[in-house]
Amino acid sequence: MRNHEVTQRQPLLDGQGRISEPGWARSPLWEYDRSKITAPGFRIKEWDYYLVMNQEYGAAFTLSDNGYMGVQSVSLLNFKEKWEHTETVVTPFPMGKMRMPSSSGSGNIVFHDRRLRMEFRVEPGKRMISCDFRDFYQGKPFFCEISLEQPDMDTMNIATPWKGKNAFYYNQKINCMRAEGYMSYDGRTYWFSPQTDYGTLDWGRGVWTYDNTWYWGSGNGTLGEKPFGFNIGCGFGDTSAATENILFYDGTGHKLDDVFFHIPEDDLMKSWTFTSSDGRFEMAFEPVLDRSARMSAFIVSSDQHQVFGKMSGKAVLDDGRFIELKDFMCFAEIVHNRY
Repeated sequence: MRNHEVTQRQPLLDGQGRISEPGWARSPLWEYDRSKITAPGFRIKEWDYYLVMNQEYGAAFTLSDNGYMGVQSVSLLNFKEKWEHTETVVTPFPMGKMRMPSSSGSGNIVFHDRRLRMEFRVEPGKRMISCDFRDFYQGKPFFCEISLEQPDMDTMNIATPWKGKNAFYYNQKINCMRAEGYMSYDGRTYWFSPQTDYGTLDWGRGVWTYDNTWYWGSGNGTLGEKPFGFNIGCGFGDTSAATENILFYDGTGHKLDDVFFHIPEDDLMKSWTFTSSDGRFEMAFEPVLDRSARMSAFIVSSDQHQVFGKMSGKAVLDDGRFIELKDFMCFAEIVHNRY
């Protein structure tokens, strides 16, 4: 059944280490247990990724344990001036030592070395991001203290297998978290206001196949004095049970079918379009900034393009109401990894 909604709490994996019930849910009903994974530890990938932004600037934060490699990174994004800087600390063979929480709803993550101290904390009704990055760029430090409000609301949760493979992907996307706080770099303080600014969480746990390309897009804003957001994506694993495409309006999720990314092959900074099989997400996208990163070492490689820009078009809620977007700041990305 396409877009099968899971409604009962259950273990994520069966006795063979495969997803017990593929599909999507409005809350994280699957229970992740690292000890139930049958694949080798170096293949397990666990990460928490936060993006906090408004119309003019933003920041992204990653803490991850990807088996043979940990990637801890911070990106400072300036859409108005069209520049960004990403700084990454790579740790060899964490293999579970990061102690990433088994649930997105509880547990803190702390990373600390000589350059970077970063902490993600989960508290009742909110999430906290704290960062102190020495020599972030050009010898200057980066600091931040950001709070994200998380009321009782629908989120995007999906359990995706790979056909014929002992691999799986368990993912939660939390949109529309109102952001409050600041970040500081190079003598400038960037403030976030809960009236206009939002954060997104990408929480992932799984075992992937070696070579993957995925497409992901997300955005948040205030429309008619109510929070609106979307999550779209494709290309990753066997999505015959469900897609991750969904709209959020005033705390309620409105599930979509397939969304197609039409990306110019010659220049990612040209206009993109998005179409949908159910006609409920039809958008034009004008890029502003490409946060690109490329890495290649022996059999490991990564080519990432997270493109921030302005989306305009229409989205349709479950009850038929139209949502009109005009220059809605968001991002869409294409990532190709071999690792």
